[in-house]
Amino acid sequence: MKTALLIIDIQNDYFPGGKMELVGSVEAAAATTRLLAAFRKEGWPVFHVQHLSTNPGATFFLPETQGCEIYPGVAPLPGEPVVTKHFPSSFRDTTLEQDLRAAEVGTLLVCGMMSHMCVDTTVRAAFDLGFSCIVTHDACATRELAFNGVTVPAAQVHASYMAALGSIFAKVLGVDQIMENMAATT
Repeated sequence: MKTALLIIDIQNDYFPGGKMELVGSVEAAAATTRLLAAFRKEGWPVFHVQHLSTNPGATFFLPETQGCEIYPGVAPLPGEPVVTKHFPSSFRDTTLEQDLRAAEVGTLLVCGMMSHMCVDTTVRAAFDLGFSCIVTHDACATRELAFNGVTVPAAQVHASYMAALGSIFAKVLGVDQIMENMAATT
């Protein structure tokens, strides 16, 4: 079984000037760019996921806007699949599972945005479907959240979700460690 790079929702609205700017989006995209280049060099499978907001009242990732476009640094090349989704899970009402199985993928190397929403939901769904997952913690980004009158800084949100995913659903590694592991296997 193969390992595929799964890039979730690295789209313009999450970057400076976008409608839902995340903390660390530029750095996460740069880390993803490194992995993407390595996967392309080896000819390994890459899958892009693009969220289009179709819910009434949605404020970002609106269809036919610049904000919903995939960020230029990680944009797909011709022939690289782009899965369109409308929910947090990249598997819900999409062809992703079938596409991965057709490509004989057993392990997903996950990068993307937001750590606490679409990355978390997709990794848990992938685990339930029998895929092994590796989450690249420094190729993911999120934002601060509020709960019960408490503002939780983005770094704490991110760390909490990475800790939860790493407890059972995935290995959670940094891009440098992943690149070292890739170099050792090629």
